[in-house]
Amino acid sequence: MKNCKSYCPMNQALEVFGDKWTLLIIRDIMFDRKRYFREMLNSDEKIASNILTNRLTKLEEFGILIKTKDAHHKQKNVYSLTERGIDLMPVMIEIANWSTKHREVSEKDRIHVGELIAGGQKLQDKMQDALKKELELVSKK
Repeated sequence: MKNCKSYCPMNQALEVFGDKWTLLIIRDIMFDRKRYFREMLNSDEKIASNILTNRLTKLEEFGILIKTKDAHHKQKNVYSLTERGIDLMPVMIEIANWSTKHREVSEKDRIHVGELIAGGQKLQDKMQDALKKELELVSKK
């Protein structure tokens, strides 16, 4: 934990997630199943390539995701969440749920978040298990 401002738990989380783009990248990998740089680059929010590169590197350094070579195209990298990243799912769902209550969101996203909330822990466990299986597969390569 180099150069952190304090050891307060909230500050420690903000050291990792306290910018506009980081949670959106995690969202893309976690919920939208985006695995490649180009897929994330083409998200609705239009992140710049240099910022995406920076945040992916930062997330890898913090142990939130891993980068592996694509088995079918060795010049492409595949990004997957680690256990540490997968553990963020309940937080990500709650942040999205807050937004549906207090911010203007698309109807499609409102419905999707509602389904995640309605599915409860059982649905979250199923989704997290799928991400863990994917992690196992890429970790074996």
